[in-house]
Amino acid sequence: MTNLDSTGVPSPSRLEGKYKAMVVCFFLGLGSLVSWNSMLTIGDYYYNLFPNYHPARVLTLVYQPFALGTMALLAYNEAKIDTRKRNVMGYILFFLSTLGLLVLDLGTSGKGGIGNYIGICVFVAAFGVADAHVQGGMVGDLSFMCPEFVQSFFAGLAASGALTSALRLITKAAFDKSSNGLRKGVMLFLAISTFFEFLCIFLYAFVFAKLPIVKYYRTKAASEGSKTVNADLAAAGINTEETAAADIAKHERLSNKQLLFQNFDYALDLYLIYVLTLSIFPGFLFENTGSHQLGSWYPVVLIAMYNLLDLIGRYTPLIKSIKLESRKGLLIASLSRFLLIPAFYFTAKYGDQGYMILLVSFLGLTNGHLTVCVLTAAPKGYKAPEQNALGNLLVLFLLGGIFSGVALDWLWIIGNGKF
Repeated sequence: MTNLDSTGVPSPSRLEGKYKAMVVCFFLGLGSLVSWNSMLTIGDYYYNLFPNYHPARVLTLVYQPFALGTMALLAYNEAKIDTRKRNVMGYILFFLSTLGLLVLDLGTSGKGGIGNYIGICVFVAAFGVADAHVQGGMVGDLSFMCPEFVQSFFAGLAASGALTSALRLITKAAFDKSSNGLRKGVMLFLAISTFFEFLCIFLYAFVFAKLPIVKYYRTKAASEGSKTVNADLAAAGINTEETAAADIAKHERLSNKQLLFQNFDYALDLYLIYVLTLSIFPGFLFENTGSHQLGSWYPVVLIAMYNLLDLIGRYTPLIKSIKLESRKGLLIASLSRFLLIPAFYFTAKYGDQGYMILLVSFLGLTNGHLTVCVLTAAPKGYKAPEQNALGNLLVLFLLGGIFSGVALDWLWIIGNGKF
């Protein structure tokens, strides 16, 4: 006999589509960062075109204010914003911006100069706006579904880095000796990224909303007073008029301020995780690790190892024995990562490339593991509208940590004569 819940539909354990939804979430996460990770991974190309403009640091610093500012506006108004329109708009903007970078490089024949650099910065700023739409919208949406969806989405985010790094290593090996090989690899990168962004538009708009388990969670969210899911339910063929006419008192929810006070430690965890990570990655790895036996491969290998271990770290919470769920434990772990700052400093100054690769791997592993632990633990115990709001607030603090880390990353080059 099929179990029913209070909404009158089968319980999620009885519904089809969970694993399909996890796969779709993975690709939606991949599309959320594949364009930006392509920019980071081809940093050697931009350093070749713009050697005096600190591309890894400047482009990241351009990206983050737009991501953080847009996310702040969206988080404040999340209850009034249609999630479907928000996410589809974000993926379309990713697609157009990535295509724009490709067209810009083709149109200018890969030339340097301040004009082209400004053009790249404009598209990077658009990436920031798109990221705020997609990452906040998706995390808020998935926060009232099963934790595996959030985990899969963030695994996809990390996979975008691992994928671009793997492709970068392959194209660097394939085109290293050919004429203009560096630019050929970049063109391939941007073309692949553009394809993935188009795929995400299709997956979100036409596949995800129609999966039975996704319809269940969104119907349940609507019954608890969520207005952000109406368009997605309508796209899945579900009438929400009866839900809209339900008792308003039943739908009272905690304010964003109350949610933030109750979960400030989780928000602080995410801020600390990313302020540390982005104060090292990627600028320090490109500019402050010196020259070693790997030569021009060295920063590419470092970026690849970070991305690979970050991806692995986002799956390790599936192992219950090592998943951190203690609020105090998560805070202690987030703070203890700051010991990596002196470790990176002394390793760059005195250590060999093997030690630096090991440190970068640990940085990625802990980043991925702690991120998933926090974002799967925080929404527990709240109603769907509150979980959606909390997901947006947590992403806001995550982006705030990234922005602060990017700003602090400039401290590494003060006094070295290259600022």
